[in-house]
Parts: sequence; C-alpha cells; structure tokens
Amino acid sequence: MISNEHKKHSDIARPSLGNFGRNEFAIVGTTCGNIQALAGDVMKALSPKYKCAYIDAEHSDKNDALKSQDAFVKYTDKISFRELQYKNEPDKFQFHQLFNETDLILVNGNHNEAAAQIVVIDKVKEASLLKRVKQLNNVQLILLNDNVDGIFDFVKQAVPGWQSLPMLSLYETSNIIDFFQNRLTKNLPVLNGLVLAGGKSVRMGFDKTSLEWHGKAQRNYIADMISPLCSNVFISCREDQREAIMGYETITDSFAGLGPYGAILSAFRSNPDAAWLVVASDLPLMDEATLQYLADRRDASAIATTFESPFDGFPEPLITIWEPKAYAILLSFLAQGYSCPRKALRNNNVHIIKAEHPEKLMNVNTQDELEKATALLQTKISSL
Repeated sequence: MISNEHKKHSDIARPSLGNFGRNEFAIVGTTCGNIQALAGDVMKALSPKYKCAYIDAEHSDKNDALKSQDAFVKYTDKISFRELQYKNEPDKFQFHQLFNETDLILVNGNHNEAAAQIVVIDKVKEASLLKRVKQLNNVQLILLNDNVDGIFDFVKQAVPGWQSLPMLSLYETSNIIDFFQNRLTKNLPVLNGLVLAGGKSVRMGFDKTSLEWHGKAQRNYIADMISPLCSNVFISCREDQREAIMGYETITDSFAGLGPYGAILSAFRSNPDAAWLVVASDLPLMDEATLQYLADRRDASAIATTFESPFDGFPEPLITIWEPKAYAILLSFLAQGYSCPRKALRNNNVHIIKAEHPEKLMNVNTQDELEKATALLQTKISSL
C-alpha cells in the first residue's frame, strides 16, 4: 500500500502548452471557408516575422494513398514545401513536438479544440456553436458576422465577462491581425540570465570563475553585468560551489556530466517558459554594450539569437539567448547522443549576428590566454 505522502514521480516544471503548442487559438462559430480565409489573412500578414501554423481537417473525399501503400510514415518533397503523413493519429505529446517551433497556431474550431478561442457570431452556424458552447473556456476575441445584430444569449451565459472582451467585425481584417500581433508581443517569453560557472577549469589548473579582473569574482561580475537585461539572474554551478557563491541565486546542474549543455538544460528544467541569456564567466573583455547589442537584436521566432564567433565563424553558444522552444530541441539532440550546444545551433533555425567589437567575445581557458587577456585589459586601462 502506498501512503498518501508518497510521490511516485518527481515534480518537474512543465512548459505552458495547449493541445498543440504555445499561443494556440481555435476559431469557432462560422463556416470552415470563413475560418480558412481569416487564418490565411492572418498568417500572410504575420509570417514574415513569426512562424505560423494552421490546423484543420480534410474537406474532400480523396483516396488515402498512405493507407494503400501501408506506410507508417510517408515523407514527400513537394519542392516548394515538404509533407509528412502519419498512419496513426498523433497524441498531444507528439503534437507538442511537431509544433514546438511555431509562434502562433490557428485552429479550425469546427474540428479541433485549442487552449484559447476566437468566437465568431454567425447566424448560419448558431446551432453548431451551441453544440460547442462547453469548449468556450478561454475566449479572447469576439467577431461579428454581418448577418447578426449582437451576441447570442447562450454565448453571454457561457462566457463570463464577455462585455470586457475585444469585439470586431469578422471583416475588420487589419484589426484582427493587430489583435494577434499584440498577443504575440505580450506573450514574449521573459528573459532570464544564466552565468556559466560550473566547469572544473581543468586546462587552467584553478577555478577561473573566481578570477578578479574587475575587482570581484568574474562570475559575479558577469551576473551583475547582465542583470539590467534580465528579469532574474542565476549562476550555474556545481553543488560543491554553492557555499562560495554568496548573494546570488544559483542553479545547480541536474544534468550532470554534460558541461555547458547540461547547465543550459538545467536552467530550462527550472523554468521552461523563460528565455535564457547564457553567458560564460570566462570573458574578461565582455561589456554591457556587447550584451545590449545582442538583446536588442533578439529574434524570439528563432530557437536562439547568437553571435558569430570571430575565431572560427561558427555560432557562439555560450553568449546566446536561448528561446523556450530550444529546450525540446536540446533534449532531442541529447536523446540522439549529442551534447554539443554549438551543434544544436548549427543544425537549427538560429538568428546569428556579428559583434561590433569581436575581441569582446574572447574567452580564457589556458594560462597563455590568461596572459593575453590580462595584457589586453592593462592596455585598455592605460588608454582610459
């Protein structure tokens, strides 16, 4: 017998996902043709900046070629787009993976439910909407078709506070697009900071994060530097380092033995809905202006915004803003046997920028690099 106090599984922070992913809206209450037209207008307007998805059901009686071929999965290169067909119906966990990188998901509410709803008041579909009235649990916008004078009484009863919801004509396309644009802006993931200080500094021979290039331990210096850009700042460390890091919040590695990769995953595990500004602590020349430059060019539609390394031309994973959608991707790479954050960046949709002052990205791992960095800092101080 298991006691009431016993927990079989550990509590893990879960990302805020709906039936399909983040920022999903079911459009319900009108014809499928109206829903498709509205979704098309919205996606056409927003797709240059955001990754949009649309979910619907097949409206024709075409033969199912997939079944005739008895393929579990069928992939077709359509040249202008790619198509995957599944023999089995995906469950919500598979949908979360499929739609992980999308920013906005529009759903034909006549066939599927979503976490939020856009209700269309349309006389033609009044009976259909009445059948789905229990689905109206998070209405965000009400649209009126030309064939009605006001909101149906059963909608008023089902949607508390309907009077305070925005209300538009179904044909106010530009205002509807503005509604979705505002929601995406409002739902931009909060930016947290993570200073990487959990390495063992094997090549250096001592804990390089405790070096005091700027009058305090370098890990603390970086944490203070990124604080104005972030809602919360944490220092990533090993359990045995926590006592030495006083006055700063810490995240200890819950993915042990994976270096920076494990530190990033541990941060996402603690808060999977936040974006993380990850900065290594071994950057003696790093300054506020360089990090502000990165933050100003953040592209939340990509999985990450990062600098191009001036030393090898590859993405620089340890001076990067990692978006929440990167969490599932990093876990999938780990499941395939990869624990290199740079490999994850190189093989995904990433926004890469060039630093105005590339030398600021220099990191220190060896005694030789330490001497070079110290000389550069002394030169800088002398010039000031």
